[in-house]
Amino acid sequence: MFSTNDIAKIYDTVLSIPGMNENVKVDLRMPRKNVLLLSKVIERGLTVKDKDQPGNVLNSIDEATITQLSTVATELLNKAGLTEMNEKLNALK
Repeated sequence: MFSTNDIAKIYDTVLSIPGMNENVKVDLRMPRKNVLLLSKVIERGLTVKDKDQPGNVLNSIDEATITQLSTVATELLNKAGLTEMNEKLNALK
């Protein structure tokens, strides 16, 4: 079995393969409820950093990647017309 540190090294290796920084076009067709849920999953995933697990892959994500993924979540909400609803849901916290 791999340790969490080994898994982080494997992910780091895969993410550094030539061509991994190339842009791709993704055509998603899904209900608005799934767009809202996906944006929440992205937001939550980007805020989870478990310092107790040094090999956690999410701990090694750089700020530029975090910003890009956050932008993806925002764009999904914009395209689905859910930005205002998301803001109101966030206000309920």
